[in-house]
Amino acid sequence: MDSSELPTGSKPHGRPLPKPVRLIICFLTAIALAWLLFEPSFTLAQGFVLFLVFFSVGLWITEAVPAFAVGLMIIASLVFALAYDGNLQADRKEVKVYTDTFSSSVIWLLLGGYFLASAITKTGLDSSIIQASVKVFGSSPRRMLVGMMMLTMVVSMFLSNTTTTAMVMAALMPMIHHYGKTSSVSKAMVLGVPVAATIGGMGMMIGCPSNIMTYDAITAAGATVGFVEWMIYGMPVMIGLTLLTAWILMKKLVKDAGEIQQFSPAPTGRREGNRSQRAIVLIVLFATIIAWVTSPLHGLSAAAVSAFPLVILPMAGILGKEDVRAMSWDSLLLIAGSLALGEGLNHSGLLQVYADRVAGLPISQFTIIFGFAYVAMLLSNVMGATATCSILLPAGISIVSQNVVGISMIIGLCACVAILLPVSSPPNAIAFNTGSIQQKDFLIAGKIVALIGPALIVLWVLLLSA
Repeated sequence: MDSSELPTGSKPHGRPLPKPVRLIICFLTAIALAWLLFEPSFTLAQGFVLFLVFFSVGLWITEAVPAFAVGLMIIASLVFALAYDGNLQADRKEVKVYTDTFSSSVIWLLLGGYFLASAITKTGLDSSIIQASVKVFGSSPRRMLVGMMMLTMVVSMFLSNTTTTAMVMAALMPMIHHYGKTSSVSKAMVLGVPVAATIGGMGMMIGCPSNIMTYDAITAAGATVGFVEWMIYGMPVMIGLTLLTAWILMKKLVKDAGEIQQFSPAPTGRREGNRSQRAIVLIVLFATIIAWVTSPLHGLSAAAVSAFPLVILPMAGILGKEDVRAMSWDSLLLIAGSLALGEGLNHSGLLQVYADRVAGLPISQFTIIFGFAYVAMLLSNVMGATATCSILLPAGISIVSQNVVGISMIIGLCACVAILLPVSSPPNAIAFNTGSIQQKDFLIAGKIVALIGPALIVLWVLLLSA
């Protein structure tokens, strides 16, 4: 589960330009692009939203300001501009739709995931699972690689992919020390874990924030996708891409490595919860998942089911105010802003203008869908899955309106294939900072997965949604 796509604070490349310089460049570039694309038929509101899109994307890519600050800027800008009593009065829209993103079902569903993840981590259930699993995989580097990648994939469906990567890396340190930090076996492990953590977000609706945004976009368009249905879409692709990555890494890096002697998981040093607290967390976890899975039977929405962990865990004393304060509230601000940007594109009419033009191009809809898949994958590598979905989901639904679920799932899942660069995701940054790999090493498996992944997602989703 990807709880944050915010900057990790460490940069694996050369010294960047000062942030004020990057901010000014983004602002001037956005003005220039909006001016070039502005047409006589556009309203002032449409021109403003066009500028806001370019400005926001530039800020997300360059990280001139924190990502959550961009989200707040989007909401404030839309409320101010589209409620202004001057020249934009003719285009005035109901601004409540932009401020209501803070109370969107997306936020509540994600909060439920945060509470569950925090409780699992606080009680030590996560480290216990990882340490026990390390002992099961044995001393073969090949088995260890596949086992740890599959374990990372499963855990990241519930926990932040950043937290999962950090824990698994800590557990693997004895093996990395055994072979040497820069050995091919160590490289394989260090490369495999972040890929599995990132791709693992595909499997469940709460796997990452972009999944929640996809779910919200689908329901807002009048379609439906259930918790189990999401798993049917996401899990086969998730497992397939994880195993493909493991196979590539074994073929390229783990060839005739010997057995690992006296290998044991690294201690976490964390204080673990008592047995009764663990039992409560497990009960709440399974009850929530069962309620999500059986939603068609009882009629509760996924966001409503999130009330279980939100209410029970604090009342049972599992989570305190310090735990709540430590959650990724900045990510929620980013998501609220991203949702508002999508609303701005839609309500200004700008989205429909370009959707009509793309729909009128002499190319097949199948080609358009493939285009969205690969654009989603590429953009998510430089600006994050959440920001990518905020731009592409409204456009995709508008253009491929006869298959809302299909195009939305394709964009949402392809946004999870962000594995090409050290800055593509926090797990990649963690792996890079171990010193075991270079920037080019991410392409060993990344280029193949990035090429095959979107095509596999398109074919699988279209097969299910046909």
